[in-house]
Amino acid sequence: MYWEKDIETASRQTLSQLQFSRLRETLTQLSHKSEFYQKKFREQGVTVDSIRSLDDVRRLPFTTSADLRAQYPDKLNIVDKDHLLRLHTSSGTTGKPKALFFSRKDIEILTNNFARCLTMVGCTPKDVFQNMMTYGLFTGALMSHYGAERVGMLAIPAGPGNSERQLMLMQDFGTTVAHATPSYALYFANFVEKKGLDPAKDISLRILLVGAESYTEETRRKIEKTFDADVFNCYGLSEMGGPGVGFECTAKNGIHLWEDTYLIEIIDPKTLEVLPPGEVGELVITSINREAMPILRYRTGDLTRIIPEPCPCGRTHIRVDRLKGRADDMIIVKGANIYPQQIERVLMKTEGVGRNYLIHLQGLDEMIIKVELDANAFDGQVSKLESMQKSITERIRAEVQVKPVVELLAPGTLPVSEGKTKRVIDNRSL
Repeated sequence: MYWEKDIETASRQTLSQLQFSRLRETLTQLSHKSEFYQKKFREQGVTVDSIRSLDDVRRLPFTTSADLRAQYPDKLNIVDKDHLLRLHTSSGTTGKPKALFFSRKDIEILTNNFARCLTMVGCTPKDVFQNMMTYGLFTGALMSHYGAERVGMLAIPAGPGNSERQLMLMQDFGTTVAHATPSYALYFANFVEKKGLDPAKDISLRILLVGAESYTEETRRKIEKTFDADVFNCYGLSEMGGPGVGFECTAKNGIHLWEDTYLIEIIDPKTLEVLPPGEVGELVITSINREAMPILRYRTGDLTRIIPEPCPCGRTHIRVDRLKGRADDMIIVKGANIYPQQIERVLMKTEGVGRNYLIHLQGLDEMIIKVELDANAFDGQVSKLESMQKSITERIRAEVQVKPVVELLAPGTLPVSEGKTKRVIDNRSL
């Protein structure tokens, strides 16, 4: 099923021509209206006329999260304020946030992109869409809400948390599609089961859209099994307009990124050189169809690779692999570089493991992994629990080259969150 078949299945030549035309227009606007990029262009020795092909994008300056904060509140906006329609902010927990402006045209484009995503995974006007993301300055809820309405779905702006109300809405209005963080999806499943209900039978979900947090394929399978629903990975970032920058199709083999709106690169995060398709590096995105606040070569911090093979769904837009994690998610323990997803992958593959875990770093360099058991795990048989603990310990050591201390806990022992979940607590005295 397609929302805009002509553009979703466009030839590489057609997409490249459209991208180059939009890139040149973006650069022209920035060269006339953005003091920030004017300075960057001078420093790089770049002019609009010197960009003669898409390959020349690598001559353009990078933009970082620090740049966006430094230009707060409105130095990156290039349209008159009476043409602005909305402001969102991102990540303002340490100092000034990033202020992100959108014109009416920008909102229309982003709404359309998310409608594409929803249609791609099988959503129709017959569906009821329950949005469990945070409404407000965060882009995730409003942009996806607009996309659901564009498709013609009944949209319920439930917001996060309040699981009692979430369950009531699902049952009373027959919710078939939900949008949530993966950690909240697992938390909500626990809540439903504690009510004596079966998440797969007593609610009508057939599709779950999950995003805003990194998660593994093993976690996806656990959510799918629990709800007996298809789970699709939603990729977005506020700096590029929020959710719907990319989405999985029904093939569930990589995330399509909408190339009529974005230019995609993978770079080596150390050398900053562009990597060929298939090699893992940092995802860099350039907005090429944004009016109020175009951003060039934004370093996302997300680690992934371009999948070079064509997708069986027929869409021609570039696919990237499931994110390996964020560069700033990495923790260093006893000299080893470790991503929390590596540990999650081992845990979620283990029979008898529940849905909640915590990585606790303490002492000089000690890693303690606390993991809840499934409610029926081994019925408390000590010998089997000891065998399970030893197996998890050895498998994690093989994965990350560091031997952890594994603690198996009863269900409901660890703290839970109805928003984004913090998986790593670092209290080391280094």
